Amino acid sequence: MSEILARLEGVSRIYQKGKEKVEVLHELNLEIPKGDFIAIMGPSGSGKTTLLNLLGGLDKPTAGTVTVGGAELSAMSNSQLSHWRSTNVGFIFQFYNLLPVLTALRNVELPLLLTDFNSKERVKRASIALDIVGLADRAKHYPRELSGGQEQRVAIARAIVSDPSLLLCDEPTGDLDRETADEILRLLQVLNREHGKTIVMVTHDAQAADYANRTLHCDKGTLEAKEAA
Repeated sequence: MSEILARLEGVSRIYQKGKEKVEVLHELNLEIPKGDFIAIMGPSGSGKTTLLNLLGGLDKPTAGTVTVGGAELSAMSNSQLSHWRSTNVGFIFQFYNLLPVLTALRNVELPLLLTDFNSKERVKRASIALDIVGLADRAKHYPRELSGGQEQRVAIARAIVSDPSLLLCDEPTGDLDRETADEILRLLQVLNREHGKTIVMVTHDAQAADYANRTLHCDKGTLEAKEAA
């Protein structure tokens, strides 16, 4: 039996909008085995991003528990969550959020500034991450000197530089053309299959979802396995 990396048990998330309460997730249960690659699809407002935020410790459930790597996130303080995120989770977004005044290498190095690594070790790890995503020769380039696909590769290198066990991807190819998107998705497959990263990816793109091991459909705060066509 595969080791379970993440588990959500009875998770609900309710937001208060004025006098109205909006339930985004309803008593959701989910187990994510270590080494899995899950795509989550569903209409806008269905709770997909909320689910990612809960798994990454960026939000807390109204009810239920979220456990990742043996740590119960729902019981942690904000400072504990911040420290936990720095070594356990990598985030990849639709927009790359690179700092334009920093080179690719320095952008990748940024998360390591929160660690105890010295400057030499940070540069070494950032260089390895850039090599993994195929951009070792672009280390000294600034974001403006890179294509969209290369910028996303730098963002992926930044997400894996601390060697997290879990990668959370929110529409990682939403700003890319089909060919470049497929290159990024193949890279995610390599990170999953060859580097053992567990990946949860939110996407509206059915072709992107095909790269995952399985697809879940999120609607009205619940999750269901998507049937194969």
